Amino acid sequence: MAGICPLPILLQERNVMPKKIIFSEQAPKPVGPYHQAIKTGNLIYCAGQIPIDPKTGQIVAGDVSVQARQVLENIKAVLSAAGSSLEKVVKSTVFLKDLNDFAKMNQVYGQYFKNETAPARSTIQVARLPMDSLVEIEVVAEG
Repeated sequence: MAGICPLPILLQERNVMPKKIIFSEQAPKPVGPYHQAIKTGNLIYCAGQIPIDPKTGQIVAGDVSVQARQVLENIKAVLSAAGSSLEKVVKSTVFLKDLNDFAKMNQVYGQYFKNETAPARSTIQVARLPMDSLVEIEVVAEG
């Protein structure tokens, strides 16, 4: 067919990196039209994780500390499935329902990200998060 180019040639001509879908059974299944993470080139873009227990599919009960711990465990599982780790995270974005929870979230966050390897981070208060969770975190990591 004239005008149609095979995908590998098209990607090469446009200098576009192919993307690989990342999935872990140890993290919650996506609840919409998105993936847990996408790897392209040497970067892994993790979708925002909320504190869903992957075994039950429900939000974990507890305050922002409990929820932040579950979120970070979910992220750890996704990164592991991609062949990466929390030590390779270069950027994170934390979404909090209430910025008054910052200190509690930050205490848990600091247990997962040590100063030597801590990524750049933004923290934002939002009006509402999926499933009324208290925290959501997304990351970009090296793969």
